[in-house]
Amino acid sequence: MTSATVDAPSQSRIAIASFIGTAIEFYDFYIYGTAAALVFGTLFFPSFSATAGTLAALATFAVGFIARPLGAILFGHFGDRLGRKRMLITSLLVMGISTVLIGCVPSFAAIGVAAPILLAVLRFLQGIGLGGEWGGAVLLATEYAPAGKRGLYSAYPQLGPAIGFALGNFLYLVLSASMSPESFTSWGWRIPFWASAVLLVVGFYIRMRIAETPVFRAAVVQAHQQARVPFLELLRRQPVVLILATLSFILAFTMFYTITTFCLTYATTELHVDKTTMLTEAIVASLLMGAATLWFAAVSDRVGRRKLCITAAVLSGIWAFPLFWLIQTRQPILIGIAMTVGLVCFALLYGPMGAYFPELFRVRYRYSGSSFAYSAAGIIGGGISPLIATDVLARTHATTGVSWYLIGIAVLCLVCLLFMAETRTADFTE
Repeated sequence: MTSATVDAPSQSRIAIASFIGTAIEFYDFYIYGTAAALVFGTLFFPSFSATAGTLAALATFAVGFIARPLGAILFGHFGDRLGRKRMLITSLLVMGISTVLIGCVPSFAAIGVAAPILLAVLRFLQGIGLGGEWGGAVLLATEYAPAGKRGLYSAYPQLGPAIGFALGNFLYLVLSASMSPESFTSWGWRIPFWASAVLLVVGFYIRMRIAETPVFRAAVVQAHQQARVPFLELLRRQPVVLILATLSFILAFTMFYTITTFCLTYATTELHVDKTTMLTEAIVASLLMGAATLWFAAVSDRVGRRKLCITAAVLSGIWAFPLFWLIQTRQPILIGIAMTVGLVCFALLYGPMGAYFPELFRVRYRYSGSSFAYSAAGIIGGGISPLIATDVLARTHATTGVSWYLIGIAVLCLVCLLFMAETRTADFTE
């Protein structure tokens, strides 16, 4: 039985159902990252210096990434045993409700040390929900995809970063431009978090209308092939694949969050580039990244996933120094080029990975394998990398060390990909 059978819904419904969750996911994560870079240091860590406050705020940002592998194991376990749909709905609710509540946390001035503690707890819960989101979304898309189009279908959830990031930054851009800095710092930053409730309701409605994927029903439910403990079976049968997949994806997170979080902080605080300029450049770059993600995902159906990912690793390493050289000019056009090229390098890796990860693992533990590899990579690439970059900048007062760090991660990704197999023509029902 193929993924194109069993009363498959329309392509548009699959696209929306798989896309909406990751768009909300990345919207939620990015508004937190933006708020952490712009206001959290002052609101929740006022007794720290400016640099220490930013580091502390980014540390709460990292908490979400640390929680993601736990969420991946939890949602992966039930997603491989009970189905993709149920876990996608649950992960959406956990993620969305946590985000709305973050917008309600009082500042340090109001409740003292309880404020950063509440912030960290909600961020942790947000990460738990996110741990199960991406893996389930790409499985929903790829396990419904016709033969030869898994890359194209996997691009739907992969568009989430571009749309979520652009939407979040657009809201912050409008808010910061339409209210005083005092009002924005006091309460304006909360509005994007509350707005997440609207996206949550829409996503919940759409996902309730999607049936379980035919690949899961045929290979697991109908054949009674559920793994007893999917994650343990994954560790026993494909440990090397899991390690290589995890390490190879660190680069995607590192590139993305270095550009969208660290560079935003660096340009506005160290180079004194206008915040509106940086947010505008980020929105344009992210939209171009979305188009590139869709293109590279579709191209991977013809030329293969591995080849494009290797190219991305090489180009990311090459761009590590020009990225900061262009930003340091303080010229809007050159800053835009720096961010756009960097995010296109990210798209070259991220686009094919939407199909590559599910193809690497068997159906019995595919949710667990895809989710864990993706989430574990995020601990270093998304959670720790901005901290390292901020610390290196504070110690050396230069971005040279940050560039070398990016090159090191790119080399790690390249080495892992050289040991990974091409999966474009693999039997996806097994």
